[in-house]
Amino acid sequence: MSQREWIEKDFYKELGVSSTATADEIKKAYRKLARDLHPDANPDDAKAEERFKTVSEAHAVLSDPEKRKEYDEARRLFASGGFGPRAQGGGGFNPGAGGFDINDLFGGGSAGGQDSGLGDIFGG
Repeated sequence: MSQREWIEKDFYKELGVSSTATADEIKKAYRKLARDLHPDANPDDAKAEERFKTVSEAHAVLSDPEKRKEYDEARRLFASGGFGPRAQGGGGFNPGAGGFDINDLFGGGSAGGQDSGLGDIFGG
């Protein structure tokens, strides 16, 4: 699973625990949900089966200390704007800051009537 997918999912919410939950609280929440949502307990219930998979995925990440650390870090970076543009002066990664324009690399800009950038190297 990619970090982007981790960012888009709230595994704590899926298990119904806080982000400060202990390993025992996570295990207890997972076991209750897994028991209630298990396909054997809900035959022919596609929603329960999908929820069971989501809960299992959340448990797989949050029950592993290394994966949980990575997950928390990725979400923390995302929440602080580390993965996307921010308002002016906000810090974080901002591809539009400092006068940089991606078109400058590929010959989209012109300086004194001449094309500049990598477009010239590759023949336009």
